[in-house]
Amino acid sequence: MPADYNGTWVMEKNDNFDGYMKALDIDIATRTIAAHLSQTKELVQNGNDFKTKTLSTFRNYEVDFTVGVEFEEKTKGLDNRVVKTLVSWDGDKLVCVQKGDKKDRGWKQWIEGDKLYLDLTCEGTVCQQVFKKKN
Repeated sequence: MPADYNGTWVMEKNDNFDGYMKALDIDIATRTIAAHLSQTKELVQNGNDFKTKTLSTFRNYEVDFTVGVEFEEKTKGLDNRVVKTLVSWDGDKLVCVQKGDKKDRGWKQWIEGDKLYLDLTCEGTVCQQVFKKKN
């Protein structure tokens, strides 16, 4: 197992989230609300199997995946699309590619110390998020 992602992670930084949401064609009302939210991620990892929850006071999102196995992801509550998702290891980093009607869509996630870094990408726009592990 390249890295241990288990734990609860609390958002500390959320750079260019509005730009990322614009690239996903999310409406202004939703973007305005979402821009003021703090997120918490709950990650449960068993080898290459992941159960993930992204929690906020506005909307929650859950997705389970196995590294190396492509699946159909319904982004209900986010941008409400259906994409083909594949998560792979790149050393200790998790790299996700989401194929659908948006180009260059996906994310990259890695851990340094007690911080979880997440880069969200869509149509050339990058949102950088940082989370701190909750004790």
